Amino acid sequence: MCGIVGYIGKRDIAPLLLEGLARLEYRGYDSAGIAVTAPKGGLKMVKAKGRVRELEAKVPARFKGTAGIAHTRWATHGAPSDENAHPHLSADEKVAVVHNGIIDNASDLRRKLEADGVEFLSETDTEVLTHLIARSQATTLEDKVRQAVRLIEGTYGIAVLHADFPDRIVVARNGSPVVLGIGEKEMFVASDIAALVTHTRQVVTLDDGEMATLTAEDFRTYTTEGTSTSAEPTTVEWEAASYDMGGHDTYMHKEIHEQADAVDRVLRGRIDDRFSTVHLGGLNLDAREARQIRRVKILGCGTSYHAGMIGAQMIEELARIPADAEPASEFRYRNAVVDPDTLYVAVSQSGETYDVLAAVQELKRKGARVLGVVNVVGSAIARESDGGIYVHAGPEVCVVSTKCFTNTTVAFALLALHLGRTRDLSVADGKRIIAGLRRLPEQINEILKTEDEIKELAQEFADARSMLFIGRVRGYPVAREASLKLKEVSYIHAEAYPASELKHGPLALIEPALPTVAIVPDDDLLEKNRAALEEIKARSGKILAVAHQDQEKADRTVVVPKNEDELDPILMGIPLQLLAYHTALALGRDIDKPRNLAKSVTVE
Repeated sequence: MCGIVGYIGKRDIAPLLLEGLARLEYRGYDSAGIAVTAPKGGLKMVKAKGRVRELEAKVPARFKGTAGIAHTRWATHGAPSDENAHPHLSADEKVAVVHNGIIDNASDLRRKLEADGVEFLSETDTEVLTHLIARSQATTLEDKVRQAVRLIEGTYGIAVLHADFPDRIVVARNGSPVVLGIGEKEMFVASDIAALVTHTRQVVTLDDGEMATLTAEDFRTYTTEGTSTSAEPTTVEWEAASYDMGGHDTYMHKEIHEQADAVDRVLRGRIDDRFSTVHLGGLNLDAREARQIRRVKILGCGTSYHAGMIGAQMIEELARIPADAEPASEFRYRNAVVDPDTLYVAVSQSGETYDVLAAVQELKRKGARVLGVVNVVGSAIARESDGGIYVHAGPEVCVVSTKCFTNTTVAFALLALHLGRTRDLSVADGKRIIAGLRRLPEQINEILKTEDEIKELAQEFADARSMLFIGRVRGYPVAREASLKLKEVSYIHAEAYPASELKHGPLALIEPALPTVAIVPDDDLLEKNRAALEEIKARSGKILAVAHQDQEKADRTVVVPKNEDELDPILMGIPLQLLAYHTALALGRDIDKPRNLAKSVTVE
């Protein structure tokens, strides 16, 4: 979940690495550090607890080097501190390592090293790697790193400097992303392309079990067993300008307001008016295979799981295939029955979410067909899957997801329409859904015009200690995602519950101090939802409704445009993104970097 950046070449290293860390700070921001190979020999290192700006203030004006690595941390082993910040140095100060991931057998290795007289300076699992590399008797840095990674169990993305090999950086990957950036007589490495696009758009993404050596002139890739691999650079579609704030005060605000354009991108070139369906060539699933699907299982974590819940409902409604969503983190541990007639769909914004990736790998081992729904071309889940859909949301820098969530739900609508038209969905219904999809960008912009009204509402909720979010069927996943957004950015406790379950326990919580946000679409459950509002109002509960028309029993209603029933959930979550944003703003929260969270969860 941390950020790695490295460089070897002729440029001034420190400013370049610090800039890269700043672009990766959404991956971790409790400490940071930088190490370089000094021109006169040896390694130089600076580390600091806190944000990258604290590190930048400590880096001397003259901090030259021929190669360098840097890291911004999200703590797993050991509290945030200068000592636990990466890079970690070996006892002889010749080896520096930065690491993403978790070494599962670190405690055993640490005990063995301490028994041999090694003195540890940090609480981290990473420091074990540093000492293993330093103590290796191999004659090359590549072999030293290879020997070390063979001893560890767990996940890693690492970059290594060695004072005796100042002309190179050696990197390795197993379960945590490592991306090489290919320049002109200079090379880069990072855990995310965000750190690279300012300098190059030619990248190579390492596979699990793969290593690379970077020199200023070239790079080569090989396995941890030493076998050479062939890696051809690809061109990333995102540009450096995509990571700018664009005149907004926060990335979250910018990304909420980018959703109309983002939805237009995910639809572009995919609609087939002739047959009232969509083109999804990346699925690698022909019509005969699609008709043989008997069930769809969607796996994701957090926001991606909620998008999968909406997707499952759309697939059932439009394709009439049984479908459900489940947290990937639970699925991979419950020894689930893997059915050959089931289509599995793995959802991850980054395409690197460890729990989702591990579930995909287990499914592939058991012979399942897996599709990926991801935002990053060439990501691990995209490569491991049999086919999939890119959601084309563009870079999302804020830790909490907004536009990628919306684009993922639209991608599921496309998948549901495709499966439906392959099966029994009529031409008329296909045209109806396509017309609804085309209305989405304009309707999103209509919702965004109500921001001032939602900002005013947020002031009323900023004093709440807890909030309840309710919805039925299509509205329930929207309530789940909205409650998560509020928790993530405002730190207000929030709980989502099916509105139909109020009488089975949660009504005991209702009182004036507990606001309820109710999702009330104009569908066949409208009167049922209104009955739930009656129950809350009868107990003096305060209600905010998100609905297609004003709700009499609600204290306030945010009215959103009506689309097709199946597509309404895509729109109804957007005002609640703004509610979470403005509530957090009123409370003075660090909106783009919420406490204890990081963007890309590449550890368990």
